[in-house]
Amino acid sequence: MKIILVFLFIAPLALSAGVGKESSSFDSAASPETKSRFAMLDDVRILANGLLQLGHGLKDFVHKTKGQMNDIFQKLYIFDRSFYELSQQTSEIKEEEEQLRQTTARLQIHNEEIKNLSQEMNSKIEDLIQNKIQLQEKVWGLEDKVTQLAIIQPSMQETEGISSLKAFVEQQDNDIKQLLKIVEDQHVQLDRQHNQIMELEDKLNHIELQELTENSFPEEQMEPEPISFPVRNATAATFKSDGTAPDCTALYNSGTHSSGVYTIKPNGSEAFDVYCEMKFGTSWTVIQNRVDGSLDFNQTWDAYTNGFGDLNEEFWLGLNKTYSITEQGDYILRIELQDWKDNKRYIEYAFSLRGPETDYTLQLSRVSGSIPNALPEQTELRFSTADHNVDTNDFNCPENYLGGWWHSECEETNLNGKYVAPRSRGRLDRRKGLYWKPKKGRYYLLKSTKIMIHPTDLKSFD
Repeated sequence: MKIILVFLFIAPLALSAGVGKESSSFDSAASPETKSRFAMLDDVRILANGLLQLGHGLKDFVHKTKGQMNDIFQKLYIFDRSFYELSQQTSEIKEEEEQLRQTTARLQIHNEEIKNLSQEMNSKIEDLIQNKIQLQEKVWGLEDKVTQLAIIQPSMQETEGISSLKAFVEQQDNDIKQLLKIVEDQHVQLDRQHNQIMELEDKLNHIELQELTENSFPEEQMEPEPISFPVRNATAATFKSDGTAPDCTALYNSGTHSSGVYTIKPNGSEAFDVYCEMKFGTSWTVIQNRVDGSLDFNQTWDAYTNGFGDLNEEFWLGLNKTYSITEQGDYILRIELQDWKDNKRYIEYAFSLRGPETDYTLQLSRVSGSIPNALPEQTELRFSTADHNVDTNDFNCPENYLGGWWHSECEETNLNGKYVAPRSRGRLDRRKGLYWKPKKGRYYLLKSTKIMIHPTDLKSFD
C-alpha cells in the first residue's frame, strides 16, 4: 500500500516536469523529440491508471479478509462457549467423583471397624465356650460329690470343698454375666455401625434410583394387547412359484408359527434372511433389534444400507432389504420399547419408505400406542449417517448424535444411538444415548428397542 502511495506521489511530479520541458521547447519547431515526450506522458498516465486499479483491488481484498476474520472470530466464540460448558460439566463430574471417593473411604473405615469388632467377638465367644466347658466339668464333679453326700455323711473337709466349689461357681456365673453384657454392648455397636453403612448405601443408590425413575415409563400405564391386522395385499401374503415367501406374514400363513431366522424373497428382489417374530396371531418382520449394547450402531452408510449384526441377537436388517419388502404393498411400522425398570411400551405408525434415490425417505402417521409420539408426522425424513449427511446446515446430526437415523432438526430421539446404562455418578449424555423423547415430555432412557413391520389394510399416504 505504501508503494502505491509513493507511485501516486511521483507520477504528478513526473507529469509536471514533463509539461515544463514541453512548454520550454514549444517555441522551437516541432520535431520527433517533441513527439517522443508526448509518448512518455501517455505511459505515465497508463501507469497511474494501473496503479489506481491495483489500489481498488487491494481495497476489495482487505474487505474480504475482514469478513473472513469476522467468521473466524465467530467460530472461535462458539468454540470458547462449548469449551466453557464442557469445563463446567467436567468440574461437576470431578466433584461427584470426589464425593464418591470420600464415601468409599468412610465405608472402608467402617468395614475395618466391623472386622475388628467381629474378631474381638469371636475371641470372647471362644473364651466363653472354654469357660462353659470348664464350668460344665466342675458341675459334673459337683453332682458326683452331691451324690456321694446323699449316701454318706460328709466330713468337715468335704464340707469346706463344697463351699469352695459353690463360691467358684458363683464367681464363674458372675464372670459369664459380665461377658454376656460385653457381648450385648458389642452387638449394639455392631447394629449401630450396620445402620450407618445402610444409610450410606441408600445415599449412594439414591442418585442412580432417582435418575432411573426420571427416565422410566410411568408404571401405571399398561401396554394393551394389540389386535392383529387383516392382510389384503395378495403380493405380501402368498408364496412365489419357487416356494419362497415374500415376507414373514406370508410365511406364517403357510403354517410356520415359530419365531426365528427364515429366508424370504420379496417381489423383484433376491432372497435374504430375516428374523420373523410370531405374536398376536401373525408374524412380524423385524428390521431392528437392540437388547444389551453388544453391537455398535455407529456404522457407515453402506452398513446401514446392506445391514449388519446377528439376526439372533442385535442387528439392523438394512435399508435396501426393508425397502424391497415394503415396496410390495402397504405396511405398518411397530416400535417396541423397554426401559431400565422393565416397563414396556409400544407405538405403531402407518408409513411409507421410498428408495435409495431419495436417501430412503420415511413418512409416518401415528395409528396407536401406549406412549406419546416422539417422531415427526407427515414429514419427509431422509436417512443419514456420519459419512452421508443430508442436512442442509453445517451441523452433522449422525456424527454428533452417533448412529444413522431419520433425523429431523437433530431431535433427541434416536433408536440407533449409543447404548448407555444408568450410572450412579456423572451425567448421562442425552444427545448420544438410546432415548425416546416426545416433543412435549421428558426423556425415556431405553434398555431395549425393536422395530418391526407387518402388512396392513390401512391406506398409504396420498
